[in-house]
Amino acid sequence: MKVLVIGGGGREHAICWRIAQDHGDVQLYCAPGNPGIREVAERVDIAADDIPRLLKWSKENRIHFAVVGPEVPLAKGLVDRFQQEEIFCFGANKKAAQLEASKVFAKELMRSYHIPTSHFESFRDYKKASKYLETVGTPIVIKADGLAAGKGVCVAQTKKEAQFFLDQVMEKGTFGDAGKAVVIEEALWGDEASFLVVTDGEYVIPLAGAQDHKRVFDRDEGPNTGGMGAFSPTPKLTAEIQEEVLTRIVYPTLGALRAEGITYRGVLYVGLMLTVKGPKVLEFNVRFGDPETQAILPRLQGNFLEMMEAASKGELSRVEVSWDPRAAACVVLASKGYPGHFEKGKEISGIDKAAKMPYVSVFHAGTAQKDDKLVTAGGRVLGVTALGEDIRTAVGRAYQAVEKIKFEGMHYRKDIGREVL
Repeated sequence: MKVLVIGGGGREHAICWRIAQDHGDVQLYCAPGNPGIREVAERVDIAADDIPRLLKWSKENRIHFAVVGPEVPLAKGLVDRFQQEEIFCFGANKKAAQLEASKVFAKELMRSYHIPTSHFESFRDYKKASKYLETVGTPIVIKADGLAAGKGVCVAQTKKEAQFFLDQVMEKGTFGDAGKAVVIEEALWGDEASFLVVTDGEYVIPLAGAQDHKRVFDRDEGPNTGGMGAFSPTPKLTAEIQEEVLTRIVYPTLGALRAEGITYRGVLYVGLMLTVKGPKVLEFNVRFGDPETQAILPRLQGNFLEMMEAASKGELSRVEVSWDPRAAACVVLASKGYPGHFEKGKEISGIDKAAKMPYVSVFHAGTAQKDDKLVTAGGRVLGVTALGEDIRTAVGRAYQAVEKIKFEGMHYRKDIGREVL
């Protein structure tokens, strides 16, 4: 069987690693991949959002199944194009991908179908949005409508801060077309958690609960990032809360989409705020979270590839999975300056030493090969994941492995899992 994983970050490395562990006989490819992925899959030098070239290559190489990692190719309709050519894909189709690609679409769907979320208003006109800001209190949340790599959100503590962010998004075009519309919503209070399910549109398999750390600095300070670390499980997602999320959010969302003529197949990521009034949706993502994936997949007991295939074919009810009772923690190593401007090309050392430690895996995110050296090539460079009997042990092992890795300007949070510990 020939399988193509599309993407080149830490999430895709974890997906390839997991498939390779389960299926030594699978011919595994990854486009574009990264230097770490080549240890378990053959790299294909095609960008993840270059749909025509990916489709041409897949047909020429008789790919049986594709797994789409990032949100951009999903939003551009990769799954639709592949399935027109009878190549099954794990991932949301273009219409379903609007749940992440358009904050306005997602929020209005939730309002129409009474799915718990924050009060909001959406705007395509800068002057109307600016005037609305004058009428609301703070803190207030502003979100760019489109895809902005996890950076198009501001939790503004003052009106001045809110107005500045709105100017950046709608007037100065910091996020390009993603900022042509915005959502302005009330700030929710409580505990954040990530709840992911795999679905074929009707049947659902919940994945292990996880919690990630969005802010770049310790104690949740600094700007939002794509994620600076994660751990699984999280005690915040009790069995009772998970059942409530399934009953009040996941199944109603899938039903709402069906009512709109959209079948959702793939992974549905629900970013939650656990408020005193119950779980509410902060955001939907239409793909595996990064770095939550690096903490969840090492705990999966079951056939990961079979689960994804079954979801893509509407046959998920025949699949069963369970979870390793041990905990997992992932610490992200980032370039100095991330999520703002950062330099590339810094030599990385010590990965081999870290990866040889028991119960440790190192997932590449933003790395590149330069001559015979491994160098930094992105904001988030590596994800160091460890298993342990509990969160404390897993976090401790992950940080022990982190100490073996070096590159100039290396930055990481030192408090992953602090709320639990």
